[in-house]
Order: sequence, then C-alpha cells, then structure tokens
Amino acid sequence: MAFTPTDVKTLREMTGVGMMDCKKALVASDGDMDKAVEWLREKGMAASVKKAGRVAAEGMAYAAVIGGEGVVVEVNAETDFVGKNEKFVDFVKGVAATVVSQKPADLDALMECKYNGTDLTVIQQQQEMVLVIGENIKVRRFARFSEGVSVPYVHAGGKIGVLVSLETSLSAEQVQEAGFNVAMQIAALNPRFWDKSQVTQEILDEEKKVMMAQMENDPKMAGKPEQVREKIVMGKMNKFYSENCLLQQEFVRSDVFTGSVEAYLADVAKKLGGTITFKDAIRFEKGEGIEKKQENFAEEIASMVKG
Repeated sequence: MAFTPTDVKTLREMTGVGMMDCKKALVASDGDMDKAVEWLREKGMAASVKKAGRVAAEGMAYAAVIGGEGVVVEVNAETDFVGKNEKFVDFVKGVAATVVSQKPADLDALMECKYNGTDLTVIQQQQEMVLVIGENIKVRRFARFSEGVSVPYVHAGGKIGVLVSLETSLSAEQVQEAGFNVAMQIAALNPRFWDKSQVTQEILDEEKKVMMAQMENDPKMAGKPEQVREKIVMGKMNKFYSENCLLQQEFVRSDVFTGSVEAYLADVAKKLGGTITFKDAIRFEKGEGIEKKQENFAEEIASMVKG
C-alpha cells in the first residue's frame, strides 16, 4: 500500500514522532496507518500516542523580545492547571527562544529544529513534556518580527499574547510604554483591522448592504427616502472605522490621552522629539478556533446502560 507526505504528517501529529521515523514506520507497515502506529509503539517511540488524540485547547500564549527580536508563540495543553505549571511555562519560553535562534520558516520546520539548549528536536522535547506532565501538549503556532522595535504583552498569565511592531527614530526604551499601551488595547478589543486603509471596498459594500437592510426593517426608518438613508449609512461608516480599526479606535487609556490610537502615538512621538509609526501586530489567544470537547454525562451513562 502506497502512502503520501500527508500520511507522514498525519502519523506525526498522532504520535509526536519525527518525520523520518514516521516515514520508516509507514514503509515498514506498507502504508497501513494502524500498523505504523503499532510499529512506533513497539520501538518505544510513541508512548504518548493515546494522549495525542485528546483535545488540547488550554495552555499559554506567550510574547517576548529576545536579543532585540520579537516573538509570540502559542503552546496548548488539555487543562488550565497545566498552563500554570512551571515546567510547562519553561517549555513555552524555550520554544520562543528556539524560534528566535533558528528562525524556522513554518511550524513543520520549527518542530524539526533543535530545541533551545538541548540535542532534542522541538517535537521530541514536546513528547518528553507529554510524558512528564501526563497531558497532550502541542506547539500550535508562532510569529516573529525581526525588524523595527517589538513590544510584547502577555495578558492574564498567558490567556492572550500580543506583539506590536513599531518603526521609530527613538530608542526601544523610549517607545516601550507607548507600545505596551497599544498592545493592551489590542488584547482587550481585538480589532479586525490595524488601519482603515486595510478595509477593502468589498467589506465596505457588505457593511453598507447590512445597514440598508437594517433600516428597511426599522419602522421608523423604512419610510424615509433612499437618499436620506444613504446619507445616514455614510455617517455610520465612520463609526465602523472607529469600532473596527485599531489606529482609528478611541485610545482606551483615557487617563493617559484622549483621542484615537493614531493620535496617541503621534502625541508621544512629538513629546519625545521623534517619530513613531505602527507597522504591524500579532495577537494570539490561547485555544481560539479549537473546538473543545463537551462532555455529556447523561448520554455517556445512557450508552453504558445500553451496552
């Protein structure tokens, strides 16, 4: 039975074993996935295979600046308790350090990198953590900024990790507070766009369509001429920008500055005698997009009774 690169990847995700060993297992088992898993277990390579199937939606999002380079990672575990475990936190920080030191192109490349300070690959170190902690653990994603000034922010002990990238004529120390405040805003409000220039005409047309439909369904607005409704919609589009675009949002720390985020950065730059330009940001929220298994004990008991 033949097998594909996708089969190798699937087997690796199931077992936490490196790509080359997964390929050997599939060759030895003639492409049969179940036999390949059994082969790896017999070789002592896939001791964590049962745990690897369990949903890991907790864990930690972590952001840091290491050697002047910004990095943000998400590593998942099954329970919130493990997310606070010192060994787990150290593992997450080690993954971040590996990203910076070895600059992998993607997640697959990261998993084959030597884990920071060891002779093990990241995937092997991950498997070690599974065995030590007793839960499924999975490095999920990462991003890094190698240019400009990066400012990290970690919210609620790892619930959200934000990395902000600024272009500035000032020093990293001078813009640290401003970057931190912007990162906190991103963590709190999770804007859809960084700037209104990123909003496409297609998105604007869709918003306009929705607003027009809402007015048609509103008894107070339905009777108004279409031109009047058009004008009201255009007025509402400015509100769309201020609600959805970071730089046009009202700066949340009104105790520090009153105005938009864009105006806040300009104000800080002016006071410090330099320039500050927001370039990009990454926001990771642990477990976002992962479907958590909902246990239904009534159904489970019923199935046991039937059995």
